[in-house]
Amino acid sequence: MTQPVQPLRVVQLSDFHLFADPEGRLLGLNTQFSLEKVLERVREEQAAPDLVVATGDLSQDGSFESYQRLERTLADLPAPIYWLEGNHDKPAPMMHALKTHEQRISPCVAELGPWTLVLLDSTIPGEVPGDLFEEDLAFLDRALDEACGEHLLVCLHHHPVPMNSRWLDTQLVGSAERFFQVIDAHPRVRGILWGHVHQEYDAERNGVRLLAVPSTCVQFKPGSEDFAVDDANPGYRWLDLYPDGRIDTAVSRVEGIDFKVDFSVKGY
Repeated sequence: MTQPVQPLRVVQLSDFHLFADPEGRLLGLNTQFSLEKVLERVREEQAAPDLVVATGDLSQDGSFESYQRLERTLADLPAPIYWLEGNHDKPAPMMHALKTHEQRISPCVAELGPWTLVLLDSTIPGEVPGDLFEEDLAFLDRALDEACGEHLLVCLHHHPVPMNSRWLDTQLVGSAERFFQVIDAHPRVRGILWGHVHQEYDAERNGVRLLAVPSTCVQFKPGSEDFAVDDANPGYRWLDLYPDGRIDTAVSRVEGIDFKVDFSVKGY
């Protein structure tokens, strides 16, 4: 009897926005509390993930203490964790706190048998919008060319396609057209994964899956012209990466808790 083909299981967590103070709040929501509730759900649903990817905005205040606590909070997840820098992150304290993970901080590559993940740094120092500079695009092109996997997944913090949200789309990857030129030149690419947008997104471009994930804290209202918070609960994304290149994926959100968010705030 033929054994079923087992996919690789990837867990995506994003936009934690932690503070040095574990009681720190973003738009009225305690971000440490909401993260812990998301992780309870991950532990219930994900017995043996192969890899965890944290797609940026690990911290809200860029403090060493927030990164140190995040590492401790995620330490019992039974898989290697790969880390991306987001626009709220500060490289020096982040690298110092995660120094034992330095080979798994973007830009970097993760080899998972038939799959290779290429993780990019889409941040502009001191700025909110994203971009990929010459060296970033060169790294991407080289990493995709040299990848051992038959199938490739690209991860970054900022969104490379519009979210149909006017305020948020001022922050997308500035060099998105050139980014996709590199992607289009590598037919082994099966998917692109990002954070930053604090909402679920699932689309396709030229046969490549395009995926975004909810935040582990505050959610942004999809399709909003101006900054607006959604009433959806925090969550995460899981992905099954099959040896034939298929991607199965879904978002899972915390249930049974009424998270208190200040909807009157017009920025963060």
